[in-house]
Amino acid sequence: MMKVDCSGVGSVAINVISPCSESVIVALGARDWPIWACEVSTFPWQYDQRETCLLLEGEVTVTPDGGEPVRFGAGDLVEFSAGLCCTWDVTKPVRKHYRFG
Repeated sequence: MMKVDCSGVGSVAINVISPCSESVIVALGARDWPIWACEVSTFPWQYDQRETCLLLEGEVTVTPDGGEPVRFGAGDLVEFSAGLCCTWDVTKPVRKHYRFG
C-alpha cells in the first residue's frame, strides 16, 4: 500500500453491517473477491483507498488513530474509508473477502 499522511485526517470512517444479509453479499459479488487471512496479531494499517470486506472467520478490533475502537467478526461486512490510519487487533484468526476502490 501507498504511504498515507494521517495528520489532520478527521473524516474517515469504519462502517459495519452486522450481520450482513446474503442478498447484500450476492448483490456485491463478495464471494468472488480475493481472500486475505491473518493470524492473531496487532499491527498498524493505512488505507490509501476505500476497502470493503466480508469476514468469513475471526474477530477483530480496529482502532482509528485518535478514535474509538470498532469490533467486528465473522458474517460482518465492513467498509474502511480512504485515508484511514488505524491499528488492527486480530483476536481470533481472520479470513476475509476484500475489494479495494
